[in-house]
Amino acid sequence: MSLMTIGIIGIAILIIFLFSNMPVGFVMGFLGFLGFSYVRSWEAGMSLLIRDVFDVFTSYGLTVVPLFVFMGQVAFYAGISRRLYDSAFVLIGNRPGGLAIATVGACAGFSAISGSTNATAATMATVTLPEMRRYNYDLGLATGTVAAAGSLGILIPPSVIFIVYGILTEQSIGKLFAAGVLPGLLLSVLFVATIYIRVRRNPSLAPAGPPTQSKEKFKSLLGVLETLVLFGLVMGGIFFGIFTPTEAAAIGAFLTLLMAVTRRQLSWGDFIRSLADTTRISCMVMVIVTGAILFGHFLAVTRLPYDLAGWVSQLPLPGYAIMGIIILVYLVGGCFMDALAMIMLTVPIFFPVAQALHYDPIWFGVIIVLITEMGVITPPVGVNVYVVYGVVKDVPLETIFKGVLPMLLALLLCNLLLLIFPQIALFLPSLM
Repeated sequence: MSLMTIGIIGIAILIIFLFSNMPVGFVMGFLGFLGFSYVRSWEAGMSLLIRDVFDVFTSYGLTVVPLFVFMGQVAFYAGISRRLYDSAFVLIGNRPGGLAIATVGACAGFSAISGSTNATAATMATVTLPEMRRYNYDLGLATGTVAAAGSLGILIPPSVIFIVYGILTEQSIGKLFAAGVLPGLLLSVLFVATIYIRVRRNPSLAPAGPPTQSKEKFKSLLGVLETLVLFGLVMGGIFFGIFTPTEAAAIGAFLTLLMAVTRRQLSWGDFIRSLADTTRISCMVMVIVTGAILFGHFLAVTRLPYDLAGWVSQLPLPGYAIMGIIILVYLVGGCFMDALAMIMLTVPIFFPVAQALHYDPIWFGVIIVLITEMGVITPPVGVNVYVVYGVVKDVPLETIFKGVLPMLLALLLCNLLLLIFPQIALFLPSLM
């Protein structure tokens, strides 16, 4: 049996196991260990397993994961997410569709201190959906907005997906963070435009909220101040080279905790819960990363990624056509697989292809994240849809999925713009 055949069989078995809802990190690690041992030897497989597990769980670079996750958890329990939405509510809630637009703004703001799409969707569903229901918003529009805008959590930095992609491909995490800023803002604007167009065509979807005075609007800006300070300090420090992403994560986590304690809005119980949630999420990410690295080493000894890259680069097709095929694979795969799992499985295969086609690795990372964003709201998996459904179980799943369909068009347009104008993602990293 050829090495390439062994690699293809390994991927096929992995996909079968993933469809059985087994934990992706353990599946990838187990198959990677068995495959590597089969190709090399049992002793080599055991040595690889010990080394990879030790390297991941003692990795200095991966310390950014628990620190940024902790930053987001403290921000949630301290009510920063609530204040973000309240500010947006006062500023634009009096307009038709204003609460949905405010939800997009609050999701974008919380994404800047969270780094997780699921956390952003769950937090904002809890905060915003009761308000939109109170003002008789269409439930499809309301829930679809939260599910879609929650996906900004993996695009607007700090993003766990960017961190993992950077480690897997040995790219600068700081540059990946900078590359996500403008596409994140662009996507937020496209979400807002989608809501505006829908409400203009059918005003009954989202009635106007109560009017607010200019004094109230000005005062409400204070609710955004904390997020701006945190985002400005973390991203500004990374952008200007004042500190590394790991140092930025530590400073951001400490400053978030300091803000919460100073305002006396973080109880001891909430602090313990934020630590427990951080531990749970961080361990999940670490296990998935370990499994992906083990599986990546198995694929490397089969030479499947490199042979695939060589074959693809020789195809009589232009580069953009091959990129279109890669995007289609991500789009279909994202319908069935979690975003982080999809990144882990495919990056070792497609990154060499992107390199062979001379695509910028930072731009390629942003494109991958955008495509996986579509996966978190696309049936049948659509993780964010199920997160929102968990908050409002009286709303049928099909209603939420129908609500996110117009938002998928915004995501598609954003991807198209980045394919045509890659400088949208590369402009800020070029200044670093």
